[in-house]
Amino acid sequence: MVLLQSSTLAVDLPPREVRGGAGRNESRPELRTLTVADWTDSLFGDLDAAGIERAVLVGHSLGGLTIAEAARRRPERVAHLVFVSAAVPPEGRSVVDALPENLSEFARSNVQAMLESDEPMGAMPQDALIEMFANDMDDDQREFLLANVGTEALRPVIEPVTRVGIPPSLPKTFVRLLRDRSLEPARQDMMIDNLRASPGGVVDVVELDSGHDVMISSPHLLAPVLDAIAATAT
Repeated sequence: MVLLQSSTLAVDLPPREVRGGAGRNESRPELRTLTVADWTDSLFGDLDAAGIERAVLVGHSLGGLTIAEAARRRPERVAHLVFVSAAVPPEGRSVVDALPENLSEFARSNVQAMLESDEPMGAMPQDALIEMFANDMDDDQREFLLANVGTEALRPVIEPVTRVGIPPSLPKTFVRLLRDRSLEPARQDMMIDNLRASPGGVVDVVELDSGHDVMISSPHLLAPVLDAIAATAT
């Protein structure tokens, strides 16, 4: 069933091998070296290959880092930024800096140790995946998630990012997910505050009754929001 009525391009950020399929849990070298800049270059490469000059950019979770960097670097190619329960660190800081203070340094140390280790990078335990991402899913949706989720790149979560250069007039929407256990609503509120602290910090907020992976568990709720934004994008 097609829910989105707008012209759409689904982008897989590198390494694409971890975005599904048999190799999704392989410990690839790129998982330790990829940066937000690499992800952004890949995004623009996909837009160029599809012949898309300007687009509404939708970033989910860590995808918030990529769409913000894209808008900062090439604002003329971005019509609207949509952050779906997305990472928006404090200006000049990293994702781990947005964690509670008692967890931030612990997380940074652990990530740094994994980046420097020669040990294979493993996938998140299944119980943790279900708890954080599948709390609102039915059996089929849960199986789909477990069959497709892979190991994520680590460096971007400790990489300082900036939003300097995003035009103040560029429209921004944050989709706040009320049942999210990965980025809980109170933590999403901090992301919204960080975005509003940026130049031109007017942010529309849309709330959906969904868990973190809304595109799997409740696509019927997300699609109309995206279509409405696309219809008014100029």
